[in-house]
Amino acid sequence: MYSIDLNSDMGESFGAYKLGGDEEIIKYVTTANVACGWHAGDPMVMDKVVKAAKERGVMVGAHPGYPDLMGFGRRKMVLSFQEVKNYVRYQIGALAAFTQSYGMKLQHVAPHGAMGNQCQYDEEISTAICEAICEYDKDLIVYYCAGAVLGEIAESKGLRTASEIFADRAYMDDLSLVPRKMEGSMITDEEVAIQRCVRMIKEGKVTSINGKDLDIKGDTLCVHGDGPKALAFVQRIRETFEKEGIEIRHL
Repeated sequence: MYSIDLNSDMGESFGAYKLGGDEEIIKYVTTANVACGWHAGDPMVMDKVVKAAKERGVMVGAHPGYPDLMGFGRRKMVLSFQEVKNYVRYQIGALAAFTQSYGMKLQHVAPHGAMGNQCQYDEEISTAICEAICEYDKDLIVYYCAGAVLGEIAESKGLRTASEIFADRAYMDDLSLVPRKMEGSMITDEEVAIQRCVRMIKEGKVTSINGKDLDIKGDTLCVHGDGPKALAFVQRIRETFEKEGIEIRHL
């Protein structure tokens, strides 16, 4: 029997600006990565998403990013070790206030955007994130992009980890995500995306953007909530996985 956690990035609206279809997507996923107000989100949005997650039995994790609302956390920033550590700790604490008020326990931490991408190889940033998590709650699971050094560092510190694979993103030959500015970085064809997901879960394989077959491990599958086909993707994933004998359940 195959199984996978299905997550989506949520709570990325801000003030008067609406992004993503949280209200519908949350009906299909098992886990929500909730923006903590720095790359996106605000206290009203955080409250709304956590409340909806509670009502539907969806697990909640923090989705901390760089303090870059205008760039949606997708631009690299040069920060000190202590800055990264404290920025992550601050954002985890902010979201935990909402989960606690609804009688929920924060399940995991999934670094967002440029911060998450840098965790592929950057040991200093990865260590800073892990230290922030260790000092707050060692029970939190660290979501890391498949193949990222963040996973190794988290495990070395005794943290639980979950290797994250992506339904709607293409991979480079080294398992890093194809930069969004490159053509073909996003997979928009539903059929292609779903079949890639099934293969990653059942065979532990994915084809890179250059046609190379790569080994990949997936504990949790992410659909970006801000994608134009996000809702269609999670709906089709549910339908297809049932036929393929893949159980969708949170960690």
